[in-house]
Amino acid sequence: MSQETYELKAEARERVGKGSARELRRNGLIPAVIYGDKQAPIAIALNTNEVTKRIHAGGFMTTVATIEVDGKKYKVLPKDYQLDPVRDFTMHVDFLRVSGNTQVTVAIPVHFINEDKSQGLKVGGVLNIVRHEVEVHCPADAIPEFFNIDLSGKKIGDSIHISEVTLPKGVTTVIDRDFTIATIIAPAAGIDESAAEGEAEA
Repeated sequence: MSQETYELKAEARERVGKGSARELRRNGLIPAVIYGDKQAPIAIALNTNEVTKRIHAGGFMTTVATIEVDGKKYKVLPKDYQLDPVRDFTMHVDFLRVSGNTQVTVAIPVHFINEDKSQGLKVGGVLNIVRHEVEVHCPADAIPEFFNIDLSGKKIGDSIHISEVTLPKGVTTVIDRDFTIATIIAPAAGIDESAAEGEAEA
């Protein structure tokens, strides 16, 4: 499962548009919208520092949150956010309403483990990561935090495909084929022959 859920307090926005959005930002707030679940969208304002802290903590786009608006609570999943290209502060956030049976599409980060047990990397090979994230369909209340890719025994020339990852129940990949996540390639300078011989003898 993804990170633990968290709660944010918000206030409803009466006015929308660029002028009111600028005014909100001047007052330390971020304009945001809660939409989906066949209900009317709700325009809200959130504390800038709270949201920025959540974004920088990691897992923002894969963690279900609760937003309280004027005493009413909504379970949501962040779907998109915009950063100011110059000053790197959050400009706007879109949240999707979710319930227990809501199916969502999210990008799950890939972590590589046991690099020290990969023969190819030991002799100077390079891990060429094709996909840093894997897009999946899954229940909103069962979003994986990350996928572990085991590099044990992988040699130069080996490819790691999605079929080597055990997906949790109810989780399916968006791409319907056995795609490559990473490969182990020979280094530009050539293989460390002494290390390769040591591996062969081991």
